[in-house]
Amino acid sequence: MSLLFAAIGATITALAEASLGPYIAVGSVTPHLVLVGGVIWTVAAGIDRGVTWAFVGGLVLDSLLGRPLGASAFSLLVAVGGAALLAQPFPRLRLVVPVVAVPVLSLVFSLVLLGVTAAARQGGIVADPLTLLTPGALYDAVLGFFIGPLVVVIHDRRTGTERPDW
Repeated sequence: MSLLFAAIGATITALAEASLGPYIAVGSVTPHLVLVGGVIWTVAAGIDRGVTWAFVGGLVLDSLLGRPLGASAFSLLVAVGGAALLAQPFPRLRLVVPVVAVPVLSLVFSLVLLGVTAAARQGGIVADPLTLLTPGALYDAVLGFFIGPLVVVIHDRRTGTERPDW
């Protein structure tokens, strides 16, 4: 049932990113809400829920934004896999992992999406992609800084750990 909730959450977040993204833009920079949610949810709930979030959210984004089908899903799966790799060795630092992982993986997501989209459409390559994509990563970093620890704490409080009764 939790995989279903991850799919529903990703769909709602993708709809919000596609419809509200231009209205919450700062300058020409729009947030990657599905990416931020996927990375944070992977750190909080685990890789299986994160992969579900990334795949469903990526397909919804591709269908709504007119990207090649599977480009966003593949890029999100790479980012979610990176989040799982970052969260696994640091179980005690789970509150800090989203703060660090979101900006790094936002840049990775954007670079992979740019490469996949350029390869699928056979368009020109951007001369300096880092200067183009860094403001978006900073916007996502601010969102991850505020939302990440909050989601991890709420998830940890709602899932009770089993302890032996003495």
